[in-house]
Formats: sequence, structure tokens, C-alpha cells
Amino acid sequence: MTPDHRARYTRRPDHFPTDDDMIEADLLLSGRWLMPVAPVHTVIEDGAIAIQAGRVVAVGSRSELQRSVNACQQQHLAGHVLLPGLVNAHNHAAMTLLRGCGEDMALMDWLHNRIWPLEKALVTPEFVADGVELACAEQIRGGITAFTDNYFYADRAAAVIQKIGMRGLMASPILSFPMPGAADGRDGIHRVLELHDACRTLPLVKAAFGPHAPYTVDDDLLRMVATYAEELGLIVHMHVHESAQEITDSLKQFGVRPLRRLHQLGLLGPQFVAVHAVHLDDSDIALLAENSVQTVHCPESNLKLASGFSPIAKLRQAGINVGLGTDGAASNNDLDLIGELRTATLIGKAVANDPTAMKVEQMLHMATLGGARTMGLENEIGSLEIGKSADVIAIDLSALALQPVFNPLYSLIYSVHREQVSDVWVAGQALMRNRELLTIDEASLRERVQRWHGRVVETLNPPAN
Repeated sequence: MTPDHRARYTRRPDHFPTDDDMIEADLLLSGRWLMPVAPVHTVIEDGAIAIQAGRVVAVGSRSELQRSVNACQQQHLAGHVLLPGLVNAHNHAAMTLLRGCGEDMALMDWLHNRIWPLEKALVTPEFVADGVELACAEQIRGGITAFTDNYFYADRAAAVIQKIGMRGLMASPILSFPMPGAADGRDGIHRVLELHDACRTLPLVKAAFGPHAPYTVDDDLLRMVATYAEELGLIVHMHVHESAQEITDSLKQFGVRPLRRLHQLGLLGPQFVAVHAVHLDDSDIALLAENSVQTVHCPESNLKLASGFSPIAKLRQAGINVGLGTDGAASNNDLDLIGELRTATLIGKAVANDPTAMKVEQMLHMATLGGARTMGLENEIGSLEIGKSADVIAIDLSALALQPVFNPLYSLIYSVHREQVSDVWVAGQALMRNRELLTIDEASLRERVQRWHGRVVETLNPPAN
């Protein structure tokens, strides 16, 4: 059956298919509401999707699909809204093990005097594997099915993510000085190329270049990244314009603002993802728009580090794609994208001085399809459309504290907490059922996290001589 043939059953509730043209499916999943994200503004009452071999094969009302789909299994979640899995567009997953280690510090003080010394002392492949597993557990519980990870030993992280069943874009770091897992910047680029080859056998994971920031990567390395990224079609994921000091230092050292320097080096384009993008003037926004650069908004991390407020309304007005990210747990301190969604909405209205800015459908897009685009996966995930992967979450809106529900989209943005996420699927595989994680051994993970806690404490408080 062709996609066009299947699609007509989602649009014609009066059509009664014969046995010969029934849609075959492994699972018919339905809920009180269905929000597919695309088309925009769509909320299907008593909605359903049919899943076959991990992909969506039909979308529509439950009654309609019950007539047109021959499903091996049916699952109805009364009182729930079904929607695409959330996409965390920027994370340092293994830094969950450093949660709470750098409180009430300015960004550069936090980096130079707390985080980088801890990483130098502690970060190993085992640290990354356990930290990533902890991050995956937290993210699945919060309805996140895909995330971009920007951290060391990306190959080890990729294996963990694939085993658990989430999706990951591994933005392997590049710095102009030694770092865990790489002797220098050129070695860091080599690690990305190796990871790109390895990901051919990891269907849920992709590689990307992760140059840390304009102030930590020199021109020669950035030119090399630009060349390889263009040749291989890889995303470049980079912290940009995060602090006012970054702008001041760039003007002093290079005579131009950081984005202009990156443009001169050939980096800006649709494959470039500018993370944070807080301190932007009109010329910066124009440069982003002219080059179809994408951005990632991390409002809670920016708030905690007092980095400033990204002009999201202006970015969207300029046609710039924006994804939503949590940043790492060492600067947030959680990986709660639903909470981030509400924070971004409220702050965006205040920054724009416009209560009509940051409309709910735009914000949901930012946390789903917009984030998918920053990962290069907009044709695979981010919306529940025929032919796309069945990355789905269910959120229970039946709690008394959420009543009455006049519009589930408003409830999702302004009322829901991540604890209301009940079920999660990636490519049709259940990762969480009724709040129980299915692909992570929580008891074993808890023991390993406690051991790392002890090592972090020892590092922060070395014994006196």
C-alpha cells in the first residue's frame, strides 16, 4: 500500500475500507487527545495513530482508524494527550554527575575554577557512560525521546544511548587545548570522523562537530571543521554569543563580533547550530537569517548563570529556526524540557514586552519539530505524520490539579509537569510504561551514581596533608 493510499483513510471518516485495503499495524495507540504538531493548530479529539514496524502508518480519530486499521494490538489511554516525543536540542548529558557542584558562580568562574578542574580529575569513559545513563533515565521520565549531546567520549555515550533506545546527536567536542579523550583540537576532529563512521551501525545515533565556543577554538581548527562539515554533511553545534564578555573579548582580539568571525571562516549556514545566542544585536540576527543558521534556546541555564535573555520573538520573526534545550544538569540543574518550555514562554513574553508573543503552538513546535530540525532529523521525528518514526509520548491530564482542561495545548504549556508523562515510545519501542522505565536498571544505576558522588566529594574536598 502506497503512502498516498494509506493517507486517505486519515482524511475521510466516511470511507469504509474493504478487507483488501485495510491498513496493517502492530499497534493502534489512542488517547483522549492527539496533537501531531503538523499540521499546526491540530488537536484531534479521541485521536489515534497506527504504528507498523516502528513507523506511523495512519493518523486520525480512534473511531475512524478502528474501521480502517487491522492492528495486532490496541492501547487506549483515557484522559491522556498523545504527542511527538520532546527534543532536547542541547545537553551535556554526563554532567548529571556534577549536578549541584557549581552553584552561584559566574560563567567564566564556573568554567575555569569549578567545572574544568572537576572534569580533568574525573572524566573517563566510565564516568560518561554512567552519567549519560542517568541523563537518559531523567529525560525519558520527562518525555524527551531525542537529544543533542555535547560532551567528551562521545563514542561511549553513543553506545549507551543506542542500547537504551533513545535518539542522540553526538556533538563531539573540539577545543584548542587537551581535553578528556583527545590530545588536541586536531585529535578532536579525528574523533568526530571516527564517530561518524561508527554511527553507521548505530541507527539511533548520529555524529556532529561540537567546537566548544569561539573563545576556545582557534581559526585553523574552525576552518578545518567548516571544510569537513561541508564535505560530510555534518551539523556544527557550538556555544555562541552566550555572554557579554565573549562579545567584548572578540572585538578586542579579532576586531569583529563572534558570529561575524565565524561567517568569515566559512562556518555559518543551515548546518550551523548556534547554542544560547543570547547577546544578539540587529546585525547578528540579520547574519543568522541570511545564512539560515539555526539556534537553540536554553532559558533556565541562561537565567542561573545570569547570561541574559535571548530575543526569541525577534529570531522567530526573522524566520530563524529555534530549538529548545536544557543545557547540562551542572548549570540548570535538571533536564526538564516541559519546565523549560513554560519558562521560555513566560520569559519570551516579558522580553518582547508582548503578552501575545510566544504563542503556544509556536512553543510546542520549538520543543518538537524545531528541535528535530537542529538535529537534522525533521524528516524523521518531531511530528506524528505518516511515514515518520513513531516517537511518541503520552501525558496524563486527568489529575485534579489540571482540571478543567479546556484546551490540552494550553494545559501542556502552562500547567503540566514532567511527572504527568506516563508512557514513552521511540521507533515504536516502549521505553517507559505507566512511569516504569523498561530499558534501564534503576537499582544498578543508583549504585553507580552513589559511587561517583563519593568521588566528586573527595575531589572537591581533598584530605589535608
